[in-house]
Amino acid sequence: MLMAEDIKLINEKVAEESAFVERVLEEVGRVIVGQTSMVERLLVGMLCNGHVLLEGVPGLAKTLAVNTLAQTLQASFSRIQFTPDLLPADLVGTMIYNQQTGDFVAKKGPVFAQIVLADEVNRAPAKVQSAMLEAMQEHQVTIGDQTYPMSDPFLVLATQNPIEQEGTYPLPEAQVDRFMIKVRVTYPSREEERAIIDRMSEGEPPAAQPVLTPEDILRARSVVDQVYIDAKIKNYIVDLMMATRDPAAFGLQELSTLIEYGCSPRGSICLTRAAKAHAFLRRRGYVTPEDVKAVGMDVLRHRVIVTYEAEAEEKSPEDLIRTIFDHVEVP
Repeated sequence: MLMAEDIKLINEKVAEESAFVERVLEEVGRVIVGQTSMVERLLVGMLCNGHVLLEGVPGLAKTLAVNTLAQTLQASFSRIQFTPDLLPADLVGTMIYNQQTGDFVAKKGPVFAQIVLADEVNRAPAKVQSAMLEAMQEHQVTIGDQTYPMSDPFLVLATQNPIEQEGTYPLPEAQVDRFMIKVRVTYPSREEERAIIDRMSEGEPPAAQPVLTPEDILRARSVVDQVYIDAKIKNYIVDLMMATRDPAAFGLQELSTLIEYGCSPRGSICLTRAAKAHAFLRRRGYVTPEDVKAVGMDVLRHRVIVTYEAEAEEKSPEDLIRTIFDHVEVP
């Protein structure tokens, strides 16, 4: 258990290394109106070396937000527009013949970037999704008989449209689970929409300026790893996971017939790391239950699989997770 002096030292490290957060939010805010929560979740993914899935109807600035965040980071960036006719080679690259040497050499694809925007990822067929899965999970890509590591940091920020079904291939649960966070992007408020009209209809749209480097991100990650999380909060996270698997043990018998599969241990790992990153964004060197609750829905919503009975009762995973958070005792 850490002493008060150790926590104070961690607080000082966090205060020093998290100074870039305000600058990044300020630069992104020059382009994006509102959507602060979405931008923070993108930063959480970046700080935790975890991938982020953005889901929302077209026109909510999902792609623009990722592009803008990439502009604030002096890192390589590529955008891949997923389509039904995309091939794995279009994503990871292929072997090409070099006439001068008479050898086949690997030509790397657009996935070899530090920030990869996978636009409308649910439009790609299964073979392309599996190729992306290897890059996301293993941080490596196989071309021919050679395996190539991805650069560090390597972050996949994917978008998908939930309302259009024609020409789409829904992501399998196993692949969705590889995304650390799934963010549902909602409509802006009336005031935000008015500001959007003013900003985007007068002259050249604003652009963000680079304010940090990949080295800054890697250094911040090492500090996030040191953020203190008490044993009681770890137990609280475990209780939340257990409640998704056995709701009756926590007095939630009504959820037993509504949840088909609960969260795997990957969910508890991601929730712990995301809570640490959220504390870092709030410039704290320790995790509170509020940090867990703040990121809990985004970490768990795609990891709780509901039954047909829940769908018949129009109960979404978010509804069930909200009930669990309301009933599990907070330390």
